Amino acid sequence: MVNKSSTDSSPAWDLSNLYAGTNDPKITNDLEYALKKSQEFNNLYSGKVRELDALEFANTLCEYESLSELLSKILSFAQLMFAANADDPQITMFYQNINEKVNSITVSTIFFELEINELTNKEINKLKMNSKVSLLEPWLDNVRREKPHQLTAEIERILHEKTVTGRNAWSRLFDETMASMKFKLDGAELTNSEIMSRMSDPNNGVRKKAAKAFSRELEANVSVISLVTNTLAKDKEVEDGWRNFKRPISNRNLSNQIEDEVVDSLVQTVKNNYRNLSHRYYLLKAHWLGVERLNYWDRNAPLPNDNNKKISWEAAKKIVLSSYSNFDTNLGDIGKQFFDNGWIDAEPRVGKDPGAFSHPTVPSVNPYILMNFHGKTRDVMTLAHEVGHGIHQVLAAPQGHFLSDTPLTLAETASVFGEMLTFKGMLDAASDQEHRKVMLGSKVEDMLNTVVRQIAFYSFEEAVHSERARGEISSDRLGEIWMAIQQESLGPAFQFDDDYKFFWSYIPHFIHSPFYVYAYAFGDCLVNSLYSVFETGQPEFKEKYINMLKAGGTLRHKELLKPFGLDANDPHFWQRGLNVVSGFIDDLEKAF
Repeated sequence: MVNKSSTDSSPAWDLSNLYAGTNDPKITNDLEYALKKSQEFNNLYSGKVRELDALEFANTLCEYESLSELLSKILSFAQLMFAANADDPQITMFYQNINEKVNSITVSTIFFELEINELTNKEINKLKMNSKVSLLEPWLDNVRREKPHQLTAEIERILHEKTVTGRNAWSRLFDETMASMKFKLDGAELTNSEIMSRMSDPNNGVRKKAAKAFSRELEANVSVISLVTNTLAKDKEVEDGWRNFKRPISNRNLSNQIEDEVVDSLVQTVKNNYRNLSHRYYLLKAHWLGVERLNYWDRNAPLPNDNNKKISWEAAKKIVLSSYSNFDTNLGDIGKQFFDNGWIDAEPRVGKDPGAFSHPTVPSVNPYILMNFHGKTRDVMTLAHEVGHGIHQVLAAPQGHFLSDTPLTLAETASVFGEMLTFKGMLDAASDQEHRKVMLGSKVEDMLNTVVRQIAFYSFEEAVHSERARGEISSDRLGEIWMAIQQESLGPAFQFDDDYKFFWSYIPHFIHSPFYVYAYAFGDCLVNSLYSVFETGQPEFKEKYINMLKAGGTLRHKELLKPFGLDANDPHFWQRGLNVVSGFIDDLEKAF
């Protein structure tokens, strides 16, 4: 795993800061050590948490956090290896074995958080008087919020142990199915990321053929993915029922530290703006492309006069780092580490995850970024997005393992803000008015993909989980739900044929993390509001912003947004963010 960056090629990452490889003896040693420590932890404290004084409890918390971090380090390595090459049977076996071993080890520590929640508020408050305990108060508060939804120790253990043969196994089946897909186009077999890149080709014929080839392969595998979707939706329904969650989304909202009604307000506000945002823009795009209506393969079609010039990896690196450095030199320096130290895997390959992410790993190591770089402007924006995540994760790492992780609703803050910085920098550097127009249109599309597309995904999930509660859903019905929601969100500019009804099946978030998707829209609207504050020249904005990133998971959204005069509970908050998108569309309309 050597970093092979050059001016002409994108890099592959170097994971040696975690482990040297799947055969690294340190993995075996760390697993054996973790097993020993987890058993000792169980023997010392199971059934005795209430008996601990404040100092003893503080030391126990530190032991628990240290053990959790070690296991997370091992899991992170396995996850990254699998994401980089799910086609390799040795890697998939390694990934499964690690999941099973870690799962088995953590069985011994399940009791701890359950026993914490058996303590009274008076007992907890007494323990918080210790300085070490008080530092972890936000984590303790999150554990306490789980109390109404926790089950008996025996049931929790059963659910935990069966994860590897339940949800995780079905998720792995989905990943391996997607990784094994080969998309036949013009005599060649393309990967997932390659075929999707073709769907944004300047040539309409290439886009159409790519979309049809993509659909054919999805259709060939739709039965398997429908089975996975139905099984996991039912599995979630059963567990949510046991845990007394009122709605399928409630569990996700709890982990995101956000109230149901705040998410409902976001979703409804976005839906109310479909006509003003996506419907309006795509009618404009159809006019721009010189067609009466758009086909689904035209959604990401390059805009007219887009020179579609391939951007080199080195150029993309320079654009992104300069954008962060111009805002704050320290952020640029942190971002530079990702490029200099082999923390990025951007090389498109067979078997590689087609998406993009920044994995925080653990505070004692460093984050790692995965993406598929094809040299397009959109890839530069993806790079800026993921580097933003990485910078955020580095800044939050001093909070420690339990508190460095930021809730999903806030995790998109640095990434989307970084995208906006990069876009503004590229826009300001463009002197040609037609080029600026194209850039503005591309940015609107990216924002619609983040807000409207993700809320449409959320609506699809909501409909699927609701309908699954009444019985199994056929692949045809899943396609019908998908088509109806896409038509609603994209509007009259689009025409869809039956080939598009399979496109729901490639979205990994539906499988891996139900209801994750609204976090993207949440983050985009939040950052748009935040950026509008930045543009007003609010005093000490930079310092406030960096402190927000450093906070990690120590503060909830109300506390984090307060210094900027923002409140997500305000019914006008979401509209303020959407108005930024609307304003860009206004500017585009004036350019015609």
